[in-house]
Amino acid sequence: MEKKEDVHYCFQDGNSSCRKALLSTSIYITLYIFFSLISAVTVFLNVLVIISISHFKQLHTPTNLLILSLAVSDLLVGLIVIPVMSIAIMESCWGFGEYFCAFHFYLTFLCTSLSLGNLVLISIDRYVAVCDPLLYHSKITITGTICCISITWCCCIIYDAVVIKNFVNVHVPSRCLTECVIVEGITWVNIIDFVITTVVPCSIIITLYMNIFVVARSQARKVFSKEAASVSGVKTVQANMSERKAAKTLAIVVFTYLICWIPSLFIYFFSSVLGDHLISYFTSYLALVNSLINPIIYAFFYPWFKVTAKLILTLKIRRL
Repeated sequence: MEKKEDVHYCFQDGNSSCRKALLSTSIYITLYIFFSLISAVTVFLNVLVIISISHFKQLHTPTNLLILSLAVSDLLVGLIVIPVMSIAIMESCWGFGEYFCAFHFYLTFLCTSLSLGNLVLISIDRYVAVCDPLLYHSKITITGTICCISITWCCCIIYDAVVIKNFVNVHVPSRCLTECVIVEGITWVNIIDFVITTVVPCSIIITLYMNIFVVARSQARKVFSKEAASVSGVKTVQANMSERKAAKTLAIVVFTYLICWIPSLFIYFFSSVLGDHLISYFTSYLALVNSLINPIIYAFFYPWFKVTAKLILTLKIRRL
C-alpha cells in the first residue's frame, strides 16, 4: 500500500498550488538562531557606535558624524531588513500581503543605498584628510558634513521611492500569495539603476582608497628618508610597518565591500536569467551582513571606541 505524502499548505483552503516547503526541525531552529544572532549583533554593534558618538561631545567631528550616519543606516538594516529577509528565506509562504511586500523591498533598497552612500562620504573624507591634510579642517567642516549627510539621505529616500513606484514590479503571485519577489528583465532602467547604485559608488570608493594608499605610502617614504643615517634601519622598519598597515586597512575596506555586494548585485541584475529566488535571497543577505562588518571596520579600529564602549557596557556612562 502506498504511503500518503505528508503535505502542508499555506492556507486552510488546501489549494494544491500553495504547498508549504518543509524543513527538518533541527535545521529550521538552527537557521533561525543564526539569522537572529546576525540581526542582534548588527543592532548591538551599531547602537554602541551611535551612543558613543552621540553622547560624547568631544567625538563630534566630521569623520565621526559620517560614521554615525553609517551606523544609523546599518541599524535600520539590522532592526528591520535582516529580520524580514530572514522570514522571507525561511518561510515559503508570504503572509504579509502585497503592500508590505512592496514596503519591504523599499526599506531594503533604502537602507542599502544609505549604507553605500555613507561609505562613499567616508571615503571622500579620508581622501581629503590624507591627500590634503593642511586644508582638511577648512574644507571639511561639521556644518558641511551635516549638509552632505542630509542630502544623501534625502536623495536615497526619493530615488528609491521613485524606483519602487515606477520601475520595479513587486510581485506576489495571486494564485497563492506564497512569494514576495521582484519580476524584472534586463532593461535600460535596470542598466541605469545598476550604474547609479553600483558602478558609480564602487568606482568612487575603490579609486579614492587606492589614491589614499599611494599618497600615504609616498608620504611615509619621504618622511623616513629624511631621518638620520644612524637610525635609518629602525626608520625603514617603521616605514615598512606603516605601509603594511595602510595596505591591510585598504584590503579590508575594499575586499569586504566587494565580497559582500558583488554577488548580490550580479544576481539582481541577471535575475530574469537565473530565476532562482532562493539564491537571490541568500546573496542579498550576504550584502546585508556588510552592515554588521561596517562598525567593526570604521569604529572598532578607532582607539576612542574601546574606551566609550567600555563605559557604556559597564554603565559608567551615567556618571559622566
